[in-house]
Amino acid sequence: MNKIQKQDIMAFAQTFALADKLKGCTFLITGATGLIGSTMIHCLLALNAEISVIAPLRNKTKAEGLFSNEELTHMSIIECDIAKYDYSHIIGVDYIIHCAAPTASKFFVECPVETFDIIYSGTKVLLDYAKDHPIKGFIYLSSLEIYGEIQDDSAPVTEDFQGYLDVMSVRSSYPMAKRAVENLCCLYAGEYGVPSKVARLTQTTGAGIAKDDNRVIAQFARLASRGQDIILHTTGEAARPYCYTTDAISAILYILLKGNSGEAYNVANEDTYISARGMAEFLRDNINPKISIRVELNDDMGYAPATKQRLSTQKLISLGWRPSLGLKEIFERIIQYLTD
Repeated sequence: MNKIQKQDIMAFAQTFALADKLKGCTFLITGATGLIGSTMIHCLLALNAEISVIAPLRNKTKAEGLFSNEELTHMSIIECDIAKYDYSHIIGVDYIIHCAAPTASKFFVECPVETFDIIYSGTKVLLDYAKDHPIKGFIYLSSLEIYGEIQDDSAPVTEDFQGYLDVMSVRSSYPMAKRAVENLCCLYAGEYGVPSKVARLTQTTGAGIAKDDNRVIAQFARLASRGQDIILHTTGEAARPYCYTTDAISAILYILLKGNSGEAYNVANEDTYISARGMAEFLRDNINPKISIRVELNDDMGYAPATKQRLSTQKLISLGWRPSLGLKEIFERIIQYLTD
């Protein structure tokens, strides 16, 4: 963990207002080697609240390289296929945070069956566990992609809105699976009383991203930090808000602790809403004026259809949550992290 990550996690631990509610709790967290899962574990353990973590994951060696020896003393790592593992012997879990999912657009296109199956099967087995064990809360990390195609951004998108998704498109494997699992969370809450909630995350980024992360905000930040031109492979009209990692961690925990079962909550910083083209220009104008912007259209990148997703976060804000980092601060911290 580099110094920017450490600063982020220390700031979270010093400011997270609901820490007392987590004292002595045990978390089962999937996706522990991913950006959000690993940051969640760093943040929870930094609270010094006698928290313990059970982490089912595919690669134990990778996990052991991500966490300090001190952190590992509070963790129980289970190397397994999370969709096939028998969780029934695990007792004492207070909260489940389900972060694990494919994240690469090209994987969604090249392996659509596997994409859908991983998302659905991996969630159902955890919901079955939650049904049979007395837990305090379950949260599933979904995506703004479930909203589908939206071209009118004159009004913020609230949680009850659904845009168009082409069910006969291979690229829909990801958002259709996310929609199916969101419904599954609602069904388990309604029929079995499972305290399941959904966090619909916008693109989340920050210190801790893979140095070769190919999502647009990471790509652009990396290019700007190197003084390299930004090349757009689309017209750059697609627009969305963003969220910094520790802001997202805080939001997920607010939903877990204060949200209503069977409901979904958008997670984003509304003030960061920007198009891909606008982001490239923002970087040129505010971070590195030496870079240029070029358009080289390429339809073979696996990107989602161009859409404008101006998310409303009023439902999340009503729980008491507030974001702390705007777009300029997000870019500055990513670039510091990438160049440290």
